[in-house]
Amino acid sequence: MDTQNRILRHMIKTGINHWPEDERPRERLLKGGAESLSHAQLLAIVLRTGSGGKSALDLAMEILNHYKDLRAVAGASVHELCSIKGVGPAKAAQIKAALELGKRAASNPLNKKKRVLSSRDVYDVYSHYTQHFQGLRKEVFRLLMLDGKNRIFTDCVVSMGCLTSSIVHPREVYIQAIKNSAASVIFLHNHPSGDPSPSPEDVEITKRLVAAGDLLGIKVLDHIIIGEGEYLSFADKGLL
Repeated sequence: MDTQNRILRHMIKTGINHWPEDERPRERLLKGGAESLSHAQLLAIVLRTGSGGKSALDLAMEILNHYKDLRAVAGASVHELCSIKGVGPAKAAQIKAALELGKRAASNPLNKKKRVLSSRDVYDVYSHYTQHFQGLRKEVFRLLMLDGKNRIFTDCVVSMGCLTSSIVHPREVYIQAIKNSAASVIFLHNHPSGDPSPSPEDVEITKRLVAAGDLLGIKVLDHIIIGEGEYLSFADKGLL
């Protein structure tokens, strides 16, 4: 392993164009598939070129060493990525775009035949959102819309940012539900802290949204907060 590391460090110093072809990230991907590459090698392909005498792989390793893991890289802003020497706006945009595509590719299509009978059903259907929420530093509020048979048929993002009455307004929530002829709705949002316990603002906003739904004849089935590997259901806790 020490010998391999010394060889790798030597190759990094000499530049990717001077490496043996079998060791170049792009050629390795074409030959052995993307799964055969390390995080740093994949990131080097996204970066395409290095900067300031550093190869693309050298720069990729520096980014990963700075942020420790890919989740942290995904949560970094363009401005924060640009604080690393050799990463400009173009490279930062390439990184953000690649990671966002990965998140979207990991999303599961809705199972329109599955009836939602419990908060666990919702969490299982939307468990792929934990990948979307990981590393986010802001709250994302989603509206899940159900038909008359309690099947989720579509969803949308209502707001992004800390939940307040000005951001999550009943008008913005229910205009989508009415437009899509939803029989009932479920609210879903994340807590970047990882703790799904509801804040006083979460409780207050939920009460306002439930009251507005009652006036419109659209029942609120639940409000689910996703944390780090766990969730909290307002319905299960008797908070609706």
